[in-house]
Amino acid sequence: MEVSSGGGGIEEKGMFEYFGWIYHLGVNSIGHEYCHLRFLFIRGKCVSMYKRDPHQNPGIKPIRQGVIGPTLMVEELGRRKVNNGDFYVIRFYNRLDESRKGEISCATAGEAQRWMEAFENAKNQAEYELSRGASARDKLNQGIEINLEGHRHIVRRYASGLRKLIRIGQGPETLLRLSSKFFGSSDAFEGDTGDAFDAHHWKCVRTMSGIRIFEDIASHKNGKGILAKSVGVIDATVDSVFEVFLNTDRKKRYEWDMLMGDLELVESYDGHYDVVYGTYDPKYLTRWHSKRDFIFSRQWFHAQDGTYTILQFPAIHKKKPPRLGYRRTKINPSTWEIRNLNTPMGSNIPRCLVTHTLEIHSTTWHRWKNNQCTKFEKSIPYALLCQVAGLKEYIGANPAIHQQDVGTVVHSNISSISLSRAEYENAEVQDEFYDAIAAESSTSDEESDDDDELEHKDQRVKLKNISWAMTTLPLKRTAAPDLNKELDPDVSPIRIDASDFHGSLNKGKDDIDTNCWTSPSGEGFKIRGKNYLKDNSKVVGGDPLLKLVAVDWLKVDKPVDRVALQSRSMVQTEAGKKLPFILVFNLQVPAKPNYSLVLYYASDRPINKDSLLGKFLDGNDTFRDSRFKLIPSIIEGYWMVKRAVGTKACLLGKAVTCKYFKQDNFLEIDVDIGSSSVARSVVGLVLGYVTSLVVDLAILIEAKEESELPEYILGTVRLNRVRLESAVQFEV
Repeated sequence: MEVSSGGGGIEEKGMFEYFGWIYHLGVNSIGHEYCHLRFLFIRGKCVSMYKRDPHQNPGIKPIRQGVIGPTLMVEELGRRKVNNGDFYVIRFYNRLDESRKGEISCATAGEAQRWMEAFENAKNQAEYELSRGASARDKLNQGIEINLEGHRHIVRRYASGLRKLIRIGQGPETLLRLSSKFFGSSDAFEGDTGDAFDAHHWKCVRTMSGIRIFEDIASHKNGKGILAKSVGVIDATVDSVFEVFLNTDRKKRYEWDMLMGDLELVESYDGHYDVVYGTYDPKYLTRWHSKRDFIFSRQWFHAQDGTYTILQFPAIHKKKPPRLGYRRTKINPSTWEIRNLNTPMGSNIPRCLVTHTLEIHSTTWHRWKNNQCTKFEKSIPYALLCQVAGLKEYIGANPAIHQQDVGTVVHSNISSISLSRAEYENAEVQDEFYDAIAAESSTSDEESDDDDELEHKDQRVKLKNISWAMTTLPLKRTAAPDLNKELDPDVSPIRIDASDFHGSLNKGKDDIDTNCWTSPSGEGFKIRGKNYLKDNSKVVGGDPLLKLVAVDWLKVDKPVDRVALQSRSMVQTEAGKKLPFILVFNLQVPAKPNYSLVLYYASDRPINKDSLLGKFLDGNDTFRDSRFKLIPSIIEGYWMVKRAVGTKACLLGKAVTCKYFKQDNFLEIDVDIGSSSVARSVVGLVLGYVTSLVVDLAILIEAKEESELPEYILGTVRLNRVRLESAVQFEV
């Protein structure tokens, strides 16, 4: 069954209900941390928490309940030790008041992702209800949570309609175990699936054990070794493969990894980063060396399209000094990418594409790739390349890994939950979601888990696989979109002289200049074409709508919002005040010290209020968060940084906190990269190599309707080997 969550169709298609077991995490009134097994139920925009499954215990009352409003922000915090097991933690908070927050943890990364989608759908439900009237819209703009009492007629209509029940997870047994559960886009093609063009040129040089081995023929030019990768299709979900790969249990690891079977987790940070120690007996590779050990770090990111990217670097750690009798070895830097693939018609077995990329400095590589038996097959790089084949064979030999249920979807005209229709229609849920879910845990019997005797019944129902069709047609150029419709056609354009505008970062004269910026065309990016809603086709981007006139590279003591109001801002200059419209893009970079990259884009005419850009300017924050998109691309730089940053478009408002400030002739967008632990990790890596990077960025508004296509690029920037020390101190 294909489940739609479009905001406009909520009333007609019925109300979504999500439910499943989670751990509720927090700190009680006396400062003690608690971790309670709870059953969470989301109906529309209402959330309820139970001590037992209300489906199996009719009449049970929720111990907490509240409503979700459009100011809800949801952040994945990654893996954390909970009850002696590895779980995935989700944090939610009020965008207008971050002191109101709460945390839950889930058994797997997949379950965490589905809960985040559930909260997002609840936000959409609140937005939809608020959009029913002008007075409600005014409340929305102020970020006020809605009270159900004012919308009983809408609730009554939902309560009597068809419900879609989505079960997340398999039951409490998945949360009561001691370790992470090991489940124990496009058709398969090796193309560039990002939204910017990649400089790598991959050539298949060998196939073995059901995988393909590629070599980047462009990497020969730098003389620093070979960039190679192994690629295989695995019949399992991306979450399943991710869980298997990250697990360090020896018994499981021995079944597929001939190199890293003996692993020990040394330390974990921020849920998305850990350090691992390992040993191996070289007799499996060569008998002429002593025993070896190694330390490496793993850093992982979960993209908005569900793709996992894992970076592995050689590391050192004070807890693991050189070991007597062992020779310390450096493991090759490498990256893993686990990406969803479409399921073939008539099949319900999920598939994913697994890619392992690494640096190889072995002199025997060239002979080996030409099918000559060499010492390369006794080397660490060879063992690393074989890991994808090992994963593929291991998961193929263990069908239970990919046959685990990921959820249950059923249709019901009458919900069996204790909250009856009459109660639901007349409920006066005064508490906001944050107050209900993040309240201090009581030590009373009501909150105690002493009497929780959970019945673990297997009520699994097969979830039909949902495949999002994506085209593999070659990318094409198309007629440029009519950008005139975005600007006021009744006003004559003015001439914008770039020499009238100055920022703290200089504009580059050519590609040789460093510590500067330029504004490239949009031809390096892929955007949605005219027929995207029919065939998912993307086209080469054209010239941007807005002109980049100045860039500020600032050093700040703490993140600064509304820089456009500062007297030194380009917006406040005489030349800036004469511009019809300025888009100020303030990228707040967390570091020590903090930085702000401020981009000033100008138009030569006022914005057409009936255009997509006009709707974006006058829309509420929820609409803006769902549309404002950034496409990154590393043109030159270390390949590991390229893999970490990627080339996929990102809805910034869904990934980090964005604040919007509109006044006079400008709109400022303040992007707090530090609001996401994943984004902080990526930026930390980028800053370490920033002086050797050439980075392209494109910003645009995502087109979702036929009338909005084809997409167009709002603005671009190229940052050429920027130096951190060149940032200008900014005092508020």
